[in-house]
Amino acid sequence: MRIVDPFLAEMDQEAKATRRLLERLPEDKLSWKPHPKSMSLGKLGMHLATINGAIAGMAAKDSFDMPPPPQPEPTTKAEILAAFEKSLTDAKSLLNQVDDARAMANWSMNMGGKPMMTMPRAAVYRVIMCSHQYHHRGQLTVYLRLLDVPIPSVYGPSADENPWAK
Repeated sequence: MRIVDPFLAEMDQEAKATRRLLERLPEDKLSWKPHPKSMSLGKLGMHLATINGAIAGMAAKDSFDMPPPPQPEPTTKAEILAAFEKSLTDAKSLLNQVDDARAMANWSMNMGGKPMMTMPRAAVYRVIMCSHQYHHRGQLTVYLRLLDVPIPSVYGPSADENPWAK
């Protein structure tokens, strides 16, 4: 088993819950924000949708210079869902090219040419790709709750949906 194989399996498993959440985005509320300092619902959805591919792309290089390019505001749920599917495909393709030596080689995030953090590429997959995604997925559940959108099952029953109760 390669070091990246558990990340690929986790990506497939977690994509199901992420997709269910993104499918619930109310298209007429994509510009909604819970607070003036918050991202809009659409921007949060697009950020969540593109994390896997974006981070896998950043980690494919030896370093990445901050800040990342700004993401445009999406205008449709279909745009966000298409970006999610492309991101998954891109991330899987990139991770499948990583051998164990590359997975354990250091990667750096820089700002103004100065390293902000350096870690093995495998840690980038765990901390910046996976954990970052789960953080924003949780954030999206709060946005949806505030908009009174039923929350789908993520790891088990939600207050709105129990996939095991029949």
